[in-house]
Amino acid sequence: MGEKSKILIIGGTGYIGKFIVEASAKEGHPTFVLVRERTTKHPEKAKLLENFKSLGATLVTGNIYDHESLVKAIKQVDVVISTRFLPSEFGTDVDHVNAIEPAKSVFKGKADIRRAIEAAGIPHTFVACNGFAGYFLPTVGQMDTYSAPREKITILGDGNKKEEDIALYTIKAVDDTRTLNKTLIFRPPANVLSFNEIVSIWESKIGKTLEKTYLSEDQLIKNIQEAPFGLSIVLSIMHSVLINGDATNFEIEPSFGVEPCSLYPELKYTTIDEYLTQFA
Repeated sequence: MGEKSKILIIGGTGYIGKFIVEASAKEGHPTFVLVRERTTKHPEKAKLLENFKSLGATLVTGNIYDHESLVKAIKQVDVVISTRFLPSEFGTDVDHVNAIEPAKSVFKGKADIRRAIEAAGIPHTFVACNGFAGYFLPTVGQMDTYSAPREKITILGDGNKKEEDIALYTIKAVDDTRTLNKTLIFRPPANVLSFNEIVSIWESKIGKTLEKTYLSEDQLIKNIQEAPFGLSIVLSIMHSVLINGDATNFEIEPSFGVEPCSLYPELKYTTIDEYLTQFA
């Protein structure tokens, strides 16, 4: 086995970024983290950065908006992983969505970046993990609470459309030629579930049937149109996934994509059933 690639992680102190940094370091990659100077002075972030250093990661001062510092950081490594919202992937596969606004424009921006990367001939892997368990499952998809429901639940649409360990799979793909110039599309077999199926699992955990309210597509679209911009993006993405079923309504063809669970069957991912147990 050859020497492992040097990896620069942009957005390493963010939600998914910190897991990517940890996985990269633990897998033996020389790991570099692009860090803004002000981040080093933030109390909570400073603790996280100390943890990165204890894992052997190298902190590189810079900013994606400062061209000189960004180029300097990139020149030290073989691979760059961006976990920032833009141009980070780590979401829906934007080449296979049928979203409404404002998510439609957000996804188009990401698709445009893909096309630019391809046109420039930059070796790449796009990572489409679809949903973050930590965002969706602790509240079983409810946006008006900070805990899992035990009496009532709202289901978008009819609840029948299909829906982590993301960091480790991503790092495994870094030096894998099978993922080169492809999209890594996460579909763990046990986790390809409809909203109704997730609710059913939760009900089995708490031993009771929840009172269900079904929010129609028309009402959801109305809510999107009336919501402030940030919330409207979130709601329109939920429309894409839970109403249109954009995460699973296409086949992963070898010409453009690979599924990481099939590539790395030796890795055990956390199932939704297992994940929800901690909240019961």
